[in-house]
Amino acid sequence: MGYTHLNITERSQLEISLRLGWSDREIGKELGRHHSTIARERNRGSRSETYAAEIAQASYTERRASCKPKGRFTLELASELEANLQQTWSPEQIAEHRRINGKSFVCFKTIYRWLYAGRLAAGELNVLRHKGKRRKPMETRGRFLIGKPIGHRPKEVRKRESFGHWELDTFVSSRGKSRACAATFIERKTRMYLALKMPDRTAHSMEIAFGVIASQYPHKTFLTATADRGKEFACYAALETFHGLDIYFADPYSSWQRGSNENGNGLLGEFFPKGYDFAQVTDEELAHAIHLINDRPRKCLGWKSAHESFMEQLSHLA
Repeated sequence: MGYTHLNITERSQLEISLRLGWSDREIGKELGRHHSTIARERNRGSRSETYAAEIAQASYTERRASCKPKGRFTLELASELEANLQQTWSPEQIAEHRRINGKSFVCFKTIYRWLYAGRLAAGELNVLRHKGKRRKPMETRGRFLIGKPIGHRPKEVRKRESFGHWELDTFVSSRGKSRACAATFIERKTRMYLALKMPDRTAHSMEIAFGVIASQYPHKTFLTATADRGKEFACYAALETFHGLDIYFADPYSSWQRGSNENGNGLLGEFFPKGYDFAQVTDEELAHAIHLINDRPRKCLGWKSAHESFMEQLSHLA
């Protein structure tokens, strides 16, 4: 049976017993309490050596009102959490990043409660990232049927056991406004996500974009690439020859075979939603969005960011 505090009835019995001259042990036995509990209560509730039940009860109520826990919420902590939310981190990413870095831990459910209660970000829920899949427009690009199928890709690539294996795609946020888009790249092991604006979805633009991205990193950073059979990847032979990598093509209607890139494009879509004319996106705006995506702690990476994991792998190539 758990411990309970004395109530007004027991205090009244205690007052009467003390007037009758009972000892602490006798009173404790009568009330079913330890004699030390009786002694402490007598000392706290006595005035001028006389115990008064009403006064003792009022004193107890006052003490209980002042001993409630203050909780972990502070203005300093709120400022840190709001800064992470503005970086587009999810509450779970914030909580786990604080935990592994030795900072005071706050459960992600608590962060949600504080946000809904208006204690964080003034209750503005638009700081939370969107969830759920969006319907994709019907595919209208031309396709080709040559090139190595994904079934020929080494098993180590599928299992994400080695570095240097990428998934490629294009990102388009508008239809009919312009032909502008972005070439997107994601490294399967580290989830490093890259994007570069293109004027259109042609093979020539993709070949240039791939060359720009590949030139920024050491040799052997790009070993294989997996793409769909969109016409912008008709340049695959030139990419294989010039950059020394193998390109594999996913099966039709099997976007899950390029799940990392599909997920990355979904994250980018949070910054440039459907209907946004990509021709109006500046290089600085795109770079800022990519930075925020790569700087988030990722659960699949042990709460490291994609950038941290990628740079760690690059250091092994030196």
